[in-house]
Amino acid sequence: MTLNQSASALSQPQPVMAISNVSKSFPGVKALNQVSLELYAGEVTALIGENGAGKSTMVKVLTGIYQPDEGEIQLNGVKTTFHSAHAAANAGITAIHQETVLFDELSVAENIFLGNAPKGRFGLISTSTMRQQARALLQRVNANINPDTPLRELGIANKHLVAVARALSVDSKVVIMDEPTAALSLKEIEELYTLINQLKQEGKAILFISHKFEEIFAIADRYAVYRDGEMAGSGHIDTASQQELVNMMVGRPVDQVFPPRQPTHGKALLRVEGYSHPTEFANISFTLKQGEILGFYGLVGAGRTEFMQSLFGITKHTAGKVFIDAEEIEINTPGQAIARGIVYVPEDRGHHGTISNTPIFHNVSLPSLGKTLKRKLLNPPAELSLTRTFTERLELRAAALDQQVNKLSGGNQQKVVISKWLATEPRIIILDEPTKGIDIGSKAAVHQFTAELAAKGMAVILVSSEIPEIIGMSDRTIVMRDGRICAELSKPEMTPEALVQAAAGITHA
Repeated sequence: MTLNQSASALSQPQPVMAISNVSKSFPGVKALNQVSLELYAGEVTALIGENGAGKSTMVKVLTGIYQPDEGEIQLNGVKTTFHSAHAAANAGITAIHQETVLFDELSVAENIFLGNAPKGRFGLISTSTMRQQARALLQRVNANINPDTPLRELGIANKHLVAVARALSVDSKVVIMDEPTAALSLKEIEELYTLINQLKQEGKAILFISHKFEEIFAIADRYAVYRDGEMAGSGHIDTASQQELVNMMVGRPVDQVFPPRQPTHGKALLRVEGYSHPTEFANISFTLKQGEILGFYGLVGAGRTEFMQSLFGITKHTAGKVFIDAEEIEINTPGQAIARGIVYVPEDRGHHGTISNTPIFHNVSLPSLGKTLKRKLLNPPAELSLTRTFTERLELRAAALDQQVNKLSGGNQQKVVISKWLATEPRIIILDEPTKGIDIGSKAAVHQFTAELAAKGMAVILVSSEIPEIIGMSDRTIVMRDGRICAELSKPEMTPEALVQAAAGITHA
């Protein structure tokens, strides 16, 4: 090595964490094959890839949940092995997951310091110190939440902020953020960016996983792309374009974001009049036609999800009427909704959409057992056949249909949920944030299938916080704010500016 080469090597920053040639296999699947990853102090590295590319497996390797079959992990230049999640945490590896891993029956403060609570005299937990430190951490992430509040009383966005505060409660060297903005409003996303910049200034090495390219280019310093469990590319973000990253992800150009549609609307299928709840929403009225995709847009806390859950019979409404084919009906339970041809794909697929520790084919066939039972007994061949019909149409990626749902990536779990409800042959499908946290390829599959459902006469309600998705997929859009409808926009009127102004209550003199 020459003198100039030695000086150059010394000037190069050394990674806080370096993963080299790591592989991990499961029965029938090689999730990671000789992949690498480097994380640097004071920098954000974006890990990019389609669902099933190996991102979640890598996160579990980094956090000690999985041990690699081969390869090496170095922390500050020292080879190390994390035999457990506890060992990884003790080494300063912290993860903020896409699906928050919290406990509804505990308080906010107890969730933040679970397993790491401050001690007082005689080694007992000091609840006053815990509250005080929890309040400081919540202020740090700009969360106006009382530390004593039971977690079950919080919405998804605030639960996510609690998870961020929990991650910051330990002295971390590496912070992993897995889809941290999935449930946040625009303002909350900006606040998260501020927090990330603060963590960079503190010298933390940050691994940032997101499917939103605007976020990646706004916050990342470096990138690494995985495809089918292998390295597809890496480098500095300022040397790459969005199209180059997409090509690395999918191995092919992706030219068309939304499928072309020529909507043909039939008769009014669903009519809602004056639908109200005492605290969540009020006076919701609209009509939905056969073959129509009706968008629902609004900022976090607008009441969209709460209304959809009530329309599906999960929660009770206090006033209002629902009509199917001009006939007034009562929906007080999900069973009544399903019987009337209404199904609901929930935003929180992990807790509300699947039975995570059971096989794919059980999940898909469960609402349709009447079609698959044989002499009132379970009929696995019929369940598998039904499941295969719908999962193939959605291009589900799984080792086998008897694989447990919790072993799938987030995007593939979403496809299981959609398959489950489509198997009931509904007339109306409510899609609540159907592409939240899934990759560009899976999004395209969901969008294409949604368009096909509408073309066949199904009525679709699409709840989304992503403006391009609302504009690209909806025939018209209802905007909600503070639990009420504040605007209804037809296709020509659906611009980003009009949607945001209506959702935020911005008026022009």
